[in-house]
Amino acid sequence: MPRNTVAELKGAGKEYKTGDQIITALHPTDLKLYEGELLLIIGPSGSGKTTLLSLLGCVIYPSMGDLYVNGAHINDLKENQLAKLRLDTIGFVFQQFNLLAPLTAADNVAMPLKLQGVGGSELKQRTNQALQMVGMTDRAKNLPKQLSGGQQQRVAIARALVTNPKIVLCDEPTASLDKDSLAVVMQELKNLAKQGKSVAVVTHDPRLQQYADRVVEVKNGMVEEVVA
Repeated sequence: MPRNTVAELKGAGKEYKTGDQIITALHPTDLKLYEGELLLIIGPSGSGKTTLLSLLGCVIYPSMGDLYVNGAHINDLKENQLAKLRLDTIGFVFQQFNLLAPLTAADNVAMPLKLQGVGGSELKQRTNQALQMVGMTDRAKNLPKQLSGGQQQRVAIARALVTNPKIVLCDEPTASLDKDSLAVVMQELKNLAKQGKSVAVVTHDPRLQQYADRVVEVKNGMVEEVVA
C-alpha cells in the first residue's frame, strides 16, 4: 500500500560559516517522513540529528538541496510563511517540556490555539480533547510544578497535538524521565503514529528502538537507514 509522504529531504544539508571555516552540520541527505509512522533518529551528541530535526521542523533553511513539508517547497518560503506552516502543520515536544510555570496544564495546552486566533468554546473543547488523548484531563487545573516529569511530558504532547498537526517532532522527549514514564510517553507517541500522525523522535537512547517503525542513524552529519 503506498504511503503518503508528509516531509522530504532531497539532497538537503546544512552548513554554517564561522570566520573562514565552513562547518557541515548535515551532509546532503535524502529522507522521507511518512504519514502513520514513528521514525526514530538515533546518534551520539553532536552528530547532526538535531539539525535534521530542525530542517524537518522548518526551523532552519537547508544550505543545499530541497526540502518539502506538507507539499510546500520550504526553500521558497519567507520567514512569516515558514512560521505559519510550523504553527499549523507541526507539533514540537522537547526534552525539558518547556511548559510555562505560571499557567495551568490546560492553559499551556491552549497556547498554540490562541496563537492561531481560536477562542471561546472551540478553544475549550479542543484543549480538553488534547488532554483526554494523553489521559491528563484530571490534571487540567494543575500547575507544572504539581506534576511529575512524565505527566509534564504528556501535557507537552497534548500541547503539540492541540492544533491537529500532521507532523509531531520530539527532541529527546524521554531523556528526563524514569523508566515507567518513558514507557508511557513512548506508547502515547506510538498511538499517535497509529492514528495517522507522522512522528519523528530524536534520541541517543537505544531502548526506544522497540517503539519505532523505522530507524535512521546520524553519524558525523551522515544519515543512514538502520535495517532491523
